[in-house]
Amino acid sequence: MSWIGDTVDSIKSIQIRQLLTQGVSLGMIVTSALIIWKALMCITGSESPVVVVLSESMEPGFKRGDILFLHMSKEPIRAGEIVVFNVDGREIPIVHRVIKVHERQDTGEVDVLTKGDNNPGDDRLLYAQGQHWLQRQHIMGRAVGFLPYVGWVTIIMTEKPIIKYILIGALGLLVITSKD
Repeated sequence: MSWIGDTVDSIKSIQIRQLLTQGVSLGMIVTSALIIWKALMCITGSESPVVVVLSESMEPGFKRGDILFLHMSKEPIRAGEIVVFNVDGREIPIVHRVIKVHERQDTGEVDVLTKGDNNPGDDRLLYAQGQHWLQRQHIMGRAVGFLPYVGWVTIIMTEKPIIKYILIGALGLLVITSKD
């Protein structure tokens, strides 16, 4: 219990100048993270350069909690590639493999059909009503690498928001009470 008393005493002894300095430091950390994210978006050509696998639909290749690194180049998408796509009316992107490619002869544009490796059928039931193929604007990027299990932190904080609030509160308290 002395830790709590020491923390309260530490908060009481904070001077305005020190508080402003710590606030500016916290702002710089947040700003740096945003700049890094935007730079990754420019480098990879993807609106979301990093995604977490949220379901078991791609097992055994990717498991729930794996982090995927995405890249979006101008080259046409081919069967066998793993893509992350958004469907109209759904908020959460989907990670699945391209199983068929339909190239339009008149425009050269490519439409794709996807399927989760662990799913029995293709993804047409996941697409918007009446949609049978994905176009380029639906695809966020191609998987170019992954880190296994690291995304569990994100999944846990999404499924159990109290843990997220406790972590944010603890980090905020740490910033406020630090003497640097």
